[in-house]
Amino acid sequence: MRLTRALLLPVTAAMAALALAGCMQTTYPVASTSRSDLDAMAYGQPASYPAHAVASADSGGAIAALRASLENAPRTTYAAATPAGYVTAPATNAYPAAPAAYATAARDAPYHLDAGDKLRVVIYGQEGLTNTYAIDAGGSITMPLIGAVPARGRTPAGLAAEISARLRNGYIREPSVAVEVETYRPFFILGEVAAPGQYPYVPNMSVESAVAIAGGFSPRAKRDSVTLTHNAGRTVVPLGTPIGPGDTILVGERWF
Repeated sequence: MRLTRALLLPVTAAMAALALAGCMQTTYPVASTSRSDLDAMAYGQPASYPAHAVASADSGGAIAALRASLENAPRTTYAAATPAGYVTAPATNAYPAAPAAYATAARDAPYHLDAGDKLRVVIYGQEGLTNTYAIDAGGSITMPLIGAVPARGRTPAGLAAEISARLRNGYIREPSVAVEVETYRPFFILGEVAAPGQYPYVPNMSVESAVAIAGGFSPRAKRDSVTLTHNAGRTVVPLGTPIGPGDTILVGERWF
């Protein structure tokens, strides 16, 4: 009995060693990926990354069921949201093209005379005829020798040519005449300003400077634009629009 037990012990130990060696040499598949398998399945494989070769170690169980459900689930693509109040395109001008066209025309067009303008008429060599003349309500100036000369609608150069032609007709052989505006006719500002009324015009005035001369806006004024009447034409314009002599500015009332 002792001999048999002595022989069985080495055999049992050898069998146990062989079994342990076989377990340690068994190779199990390992996933090679830079991030967790669940993250890849949940968020999708990025288009810029090559797909990693992952060995499938399980043929069933909870992980396989989760992978199958995520792969088969429909994917929804969401557009990038634009933050509230963010403007994706340049702001366009809120005013129509008419005010810009009017500003260009007002800057480039020659000045036309009208009632209320005061003119300095110089006739070289004729001190008695050189003087300041006001255009009356009828649109004319009255000069010695030649009487009333229509001035409304003429430019200063055009009026000088008319005066020269009349003086040449039996008065002065070769008259030399110059006409310049000494004082422009006033402009008018009405509506929601502190002191509406008429004011002397100063060259290169804008709607904004006219409002300042009239004491500024009233508390109920609509401050972003006004109505400008120029040469019988009426246009809604921004505050930077130039004005001319005789123009009428109407500042409206805001509703809230």
